[in-house]
This record gives sequence, C-alpha cells and structure tokens, in this order.
Amino acid sequence: MTEIPFVTNNLWVLIAAMMVFIMHLGFATLEAGLVQQKNTVNILFKNVMILCIGLLTYYAVGFNLMYPGSDYTGGFLGFSGFGLTLPEGVAGLQDYADGKYSYYTDFIFQAMFAATCASIVSGAVAERIKLMPFLLFVTLFVMICYPVTGMWKWGGGWLNTLGFVDFAGSTLVHSVGGWGALAAIILLGARKGKYTEKGVRPIPGHNMPLATIGAFLLWFGWFGFNGGSVLSADPGAVSLVFVTTCLGAAAGALTTFVVSYLKFKSLDHSMVLNGLLGGLVGITAGADGFTPGSAIIVGAIAGAIIPFSVVFFDKLKLDDPVGATSVHLACGVWGTLAVGIFGTGKLIPQLIGVVAIGAFTFIFAYVVLLIIKKTVGLRVSEEMEIKGLDLTEHEMSAYQNIERGNYALMVSE
Repeated sequence: MTEIPFVTNNLWVLIAAMMVFIMHLGFATLEAGLVQQKNTVNILFKNVMILCIGLLTYYAVGFNLMYPGSDYTGGFLGFSGFGLTLPEGVAGLQDYADGKYSYYTDFIFQAMFAATCASIVSGAVAERIKLMPFLLFVTLFVMICYPVTGMWKWGGGWLNTLGFVDFAGSTLVHSVGGWGALAAIILLGARKGKYTEKGVRPIPGHNMPLATIGAFLLWFGWFGFNGGSVLSADPGAVSLVFVTTCLGAAAGALTTFVVSYLKFKSLDHSMVLNGLLGGLVGITAGADGFTPGSAIIVGAIAGAIIPFSVVFFDKLKLDDPVGATSVHLACGVWGTLAVGIFGTGKLIPQLIGVVAIGAFTFIFAYVVLLIIKKTVGLRVSEEMEIKGLDLTEHEMSAYQNIERGNYALMVSE
C-alpha cells in the first residue's frame, strides 16, 4: 500500500467520523424540538451525556467486545481485552485493515456509531424517565448490548458466517436502538394525559424549527454514516452510497407526506421529518448495493410505513414522543429485509439476523430496565412530570425570558 492511497482513505474515514459526530447534535435538536418546552434542557442533557458515556464505555470495553480480533470467527461471543492497544509500528498504520485506515481511525469511527443507538432510546422515553437510572441503562446498553450484536456481523461472528448483510447498520445500529426503546416504553408507560377515554390526545413538540434543523443535521451526518462505512475513499463506492442515501431520504419524506395526508387529512410536519429519517434508516443496510432506482423504492416503502407504525403503537398505548420506534425499529427491520429483495443479500439470513438481534436486544434491555425499575425506579413522580423535568431535575429552563415561577405555573396547567 503506497502512502497516498493510505492517507486519502484514512482522511476520508476520519472526516466521516466527524460527520457522524454531528449526528449527535442532530439527535439533540430533533428531540428537543419534538418534546414539550418544559423538558428541553433534560433532553439536551441526556444527549450530551449519551455521547460522553458512549465514547468512554466503548473505549473501555465495547470496541474489543465488538471486534475480538482475527482469532474470533463465526462465534457468538469473544473479547480481546480492555481499553485500546495500538499495534506497534506500521501494524497500527499502513498494515492495519489492509492499509485502508489506521487502528485509531477504526476506533474513533466505530465509537461515533456506538452512542447512536442510545440516542434513539433517549427520544422514545422523553418527558417521564428519571435521569440517573436512564444514564445507568445507557452505560450498560452501549458497553454490552450494542457491541455483542455488532460482533455477530461486523466482528466476524455467526451472522457474518451465515451471510447476513447490514452495510451500515439498519439493524445493528438503528433497530438495536429501536428494540431498546420499545422495551423502555413498555416498562415506563405513557405520559400523563396521552391516552384518554376519548382516544389519543396529541402532545405536540414545542419547536418545529429546532426539529427541522435536527433532521437536516442528521441527513448531513448520514453521508458520513453510510459513506464512511465504505471504509475507504473508493470514488465509485462512496459516490454510489451518497446517491442511494439521498434518494432514499427524499423518497421516504415524499411518501410519508402523501400517505399521512390521505390517512389523516393533515399536513403534519413532524410526520414528514420522520418520513425523511425513516427513508435514511431503511436505505442504510444496503446503501452500497442498491441501485438508485431500488433505493427510491426502499426509501418510499420506509416512508409509507411511518404513519401506519405510529398509529399501531398508539393503538397499543405505547407512547413514543418522537416516533423513534417507528423510524428506527420499523424502518430498520424493513431496510434489512429489503437487502434480501433488492440488494446483495438473501432473504432468509436477513430474517434470521433481524429476529436474533431483536430478541437479544429486547430481552437485554427489558431485563436491565426491569431491575432498575424494581430497585431505584424508572419514572419520575406525577408532580415532576407535570412541572417538567427542566425545573425539577435541572433547576433551569431552556428559555430564560420566561420567569421560573410563571413557567412552573404555566406547565402545570
């Protein structure tokens, strides 16, 4: 491997890592815009801490659990030690990963992915979960659950041997977060007043400009999320991934707009934002193998899924303030299966992967959260929920032009 290709490949993967980093700002702003004003600081605080906890736990345990090394092939579990151990000399540079990128580049790119699944859970449980128990769950989720299922495919485990395909993580990142979110909202219960005898009472987000900024930041970051997953600066592969990613997102937003209008006779902006994101999630598993035409179909179907999925979860009285389960779980499952229909995979291995990863993740998250619920508790008190978590947990509000006393009175009404 000559110097110039190595430097070029390594630089692109590092740039992609920075773009995935920006996605965490996207999650923070999207979720902040889609929750009530009284819980803005709380959701922002959680997203900051998720990234910090994710980086540190992935450094300490997650990276070597997810990538146990060349001796691990086709198994269910492996671990190559704690922390980072840079191979000496060129073994950590040009000789690492067939000369495509360095050891440290590999870590930082993968670490940026690690916290993403926990950010998905953050939005779903917004406005009624205790902060410290949530952060405890995030620590265990990113340290153990995400790396184990990632190991099964990306680390060379049994799903990789089976022929399961997930290019950039429709299942390994997004539906893992979605399954964790589902377990959490089942145990937490709905927000006060969400489901009444008269039906579902909408609790709209307080800041659509902020949510829109978040969606566009996520779309921008997805170029690094998918484009960086090529793991080289190969011009043909990266440019194809950019095209399929964009077309999938656009098709997802458009079909959500059409389907939601036909179904609800309304032009719900938050629904369209989720359609855009659903298209991105759906395209992620096969972004390197879909043609532009099939990318549009996959994204369009993902977008069509969103309105029906939202209604489905509401009928089960599973309250998800930002629609994370619909976007990341439902569309993540669809996108993974779509690889077996339109992409480079086969349908049966794709189905096995979806079921195995879903079962492991849901059971892990449910058991951990149930233990937390039975010991220190998961949900804030009714009084805290009514007043808002900004004042009751952080003793501050996001908007300082509102007097604290009047703010507390306003949000309790």
